[in-house]
Amino acid sequence: MNQAKESGQQDKTSEKVIIKVGGMTCTNCASTIEKGLKSVPGVEEATVNFATEKATVSFDPTQVDQSQLVKTIEALGYRVGIEKAVFSVGGMSCASCVARVEEALRSVPGVAQATVNLATEKATVLYDPSLTNVERLAKAITQAGYQATTLGEQTGEEEGTEDKLKARDVRVLKRRLLLSLPIAALTIYISMTYMEFPPFNRLPHHLVFYILLALATPVQFWAGSQFYRGFWGALKHGTADMNTLIAVGTSAAFLYSLVVTFFPRFVTSAGMEPAVYYDSSATIIALILLGRYLEARAKGRTSEAINKLVGLQARTARVIREGQEEDIPIDEVVVGDLILVRPGEKIPVDGVVLEGSSAVDESMLTGEPLPVEKSPGEEVVGATINTTGTFTFQATRVGKDTMLSQIVRLVEEAQGSKAPIQRLADRVAAVFVPTVIAIATIAFLIWIFLGPSPRFNYALLNFVAVMVIACPCALGLATPTAIMVGTGKGAEQGILIKGGEILERVGKVDTVIFDKTGTLTAGKPEVTDIIAFVGEEDEVLTVAASLEKASEHPLGEAIVGKAGKRGVELEPVENFEALPGKGIRAFLDGKEVYLGNNRLMEEVGITLHPYASHLERLNGEGKTSIFIAVDKEVVGLVALADVLKPSATQAIEELRKMGLEVGMITGDNRRTASAIAAQSGIDRVLAEVLPGEKAREIKRLQEEGRTVAMVGDGINDAPALAQADIGIAIGSGTDVAIETSDITLISEDLRRVATAFKLSHRTLRTIKQNLFWAFIYNVLLIPVAAGVLYPGLHILVKPMYAAAAMAFSSVSVVSNSLRLRRFRDIDEKFPSAKKSATRNTDGEQRRSRDAP
Repeated sequence: MNQAKESGQQDKTSEKVIIKVGGMTCTNCASTIEKGLKSVPGVEEATVNFATEKATVSFDPTQVDQSQLVKTIEALGYRVGIEKAVFSVGGMSCASCVARVEEALRSVPGVAQATVNLATEKATVLYDPSLTNVERLAKAITQAGYQATTLGEQTGEEEGTEDKLKARDVRVLKRRLLLSLPIAALTIYISMTYMEFPPFNRLPHHLVFYILLALATPVQFWAGSQFYRGFWGALKHGTADMNTLIAVGTSAAFLYSLVVTFFPRFVTSAGMEPAVYYDSSATIIALILLGRYLEARAKGRTSEAINKLVGLQARTARVIREGQEEDIPIDEVVVGDLILVRPGEKIPVDGVVLEGSSAVDESMLTGEPLPVEKSPGEEVVGATINTTGTFTFQATRVGKDTMLSQIVRLVEEAQGSKAPIQRLADRVAAVFVPTVIAIATIAFLIWIFLGPSPRFNYALLNFVAVMVIACPCALGLATPTAIMVGTGKGAEQGILIKGGEILERVGKVDTVIFDKTGTLTAGKPEVTDIIAFVGEEDEVLTVAASLEKASEHPLGEAIVGKAGKRGVELEPVENFEALPGKGIRAFLDGKEVYLGNNRLMEEVGITLHPYASHLERLNGEGKTSIFIAVDKEVVGLVALADVLKPSATQAIEELRKMGLEVGMITGDNRRTASAIAAQSGIDRVLAEVLPGEKAREIKRLQEEGRTVAMVGDGINDAPALAQADIGIAIGSGTDVAIETSDITLISEDLRRVATAFKLSHRTLRTIKQNLFWAFIYNVLLIPVAAGVLYPGLHILVKPMYAAAAMAFSSVSVVSNSLRLRRFRDIDEKFPSAKKSATRNTDGEQRRSRDAP
């Protein structure tokens, strides 16, 4: 997709984007895309030019973002290509820095979208490669006063580079902190004791001032040099950020102290008290560096989930080439390679088993603890662990195409996204620093003209206190740190949430609609009942399976499979005849056998009245009944159904406990659909819905005022997933369904739908807590630092206390986000899950592979 922003005479809340669209073959295609885009809530105007292959869209960014526009075009079946660049941005300190970098990137012609994340220190840019390139984007960041390192599109390969950059920054912070903290402590001690206590009370005051100057200077200009660099970079671009506040505030205290040290008579003649504040400037810088250091350490823990995922990757693979086994680096594996895996080894890439069998531990990706049996023809996923047997598989996806790489990419994109709730913080951040400087200046003037003596000293201290207590950092970290931890925690449990906006929208959902086939149910028929009217159940099954062995019908495959599980031996049949839509006629041991539905039985003159109660019960349960008659005598029946997944009932129960209405959509007849709904506890049934009408039904629910989440897995679910407010795809489904969804469940355990909702709600609550703290902190403490409590209570905030409060504010926001790491996973929430097993209606015990 080639995109370019276009400015024009638009409403302030409106944005316009030009999207390059591929795959159009006629003007009808253009019309289809226009209609699709106009149907998206928040789109004000959409025009598609077939000749230029461009879509021009005006939209309200508070209701829709560009990713939704892209998703809509792709859901209609057209190509949208995009160039994306990811940069590690050094030197950012607060939300104002984020706004400045975003503004610098968006000003580059050809940039469609630029998102900067303070917590990850990354900038993600979508751009038109015909209008700009990565070098120009990096230059824009550098010219804004920050350091830019190109990371490309993250897949984990560049993770080492990024980790090294962050580790280097932490080491630099630590060195400066180790210098500044003891010096700050010493300056405080000297400042508090030099008037009365030895040894400094024996020295002349001016000599003590020189000692304090010598101690404070390296802290001010070496340990605090990053603040001056940031201040100068902002000044060159006519802006201000947190570095401005710290640099100006500490410099004011330091420079005044310098004047007192070298020109004391000037100070006393002007009616000012000859006091020095070297301790304040040094302590402010030391405490802010301490806060930065703790913040960096804490932010490192917010990205633990990504690091764990990247660490899962195997380093080597044992390939078989020209009949010889050879260990090679993982980067050298190509599609089609034969790979041998022994017990206890990691599976290096994605592929299909050719020889051998084993049980594979997929818990690191799906969150499910029980190993999954793998045999020839079944898929294996890279980074999972082979537990028992030895097998050979053929590589089908390597490098950036493996499931692990895709998961890492999805999680990183989610962690780099912004939730709409962040927009208020962004608007505040844009004016925050200038407002703080104005408040500090006004406070200074009020204290100069109206304050008690010594007025200048009071004015200076309150000016510095206001400058350093203000904390735009907390505003910038409130949302991204919570999103990082929340989405990372989801990834650990096999739940991929695609961004902050999704987290926020999940909180508004009131209706969850499940697709039936393949989502709520196993997606294939299973034998549920065997009823013998003559002889034993196994005898009935033997006859049925013997006839069905020659059939290719899915119901026949299920019956033959059941016979295999029971160890029933099949018998040869003669004169096999398939009767389309009815059943089978054949001879077994010289006897004429009919197998089929009630219509076939009636046509050949077999009465079913004695078995009406059985038929009525099974029909009421949504099951398909197949009668078996030998020499026109009914000997039994076999019932089949697409049975519920073992986790379905518990998932629906959990969702209902959360106050959500749960529905099901299916193309099945209403009787079958109602039976499944009754078994699972579903409230609402949308039956006999054709595949192409699913999206229309979702839209109809939305028109009723409902906020709808759709859970599906197939290609025919993709339009409905795109139409829903939240699309949830089962990871075992198709790539199309997963691509159009907002949340992907890697495993088939439907209880993770409820877990995804709970995690989203918890994350959104944490974001709101962070934003509340960030706002209330600044709203309450900035006036206190300015001295509003002094007239009545004689309370003032010393600058060093202001610095400590500011450092605590940022650390507290990150620490609150880290509490999400304690979110309990599904196995802890449902302790019986590991032991649970389901019993089918004919009494056979079977353990489900779905149950963790």
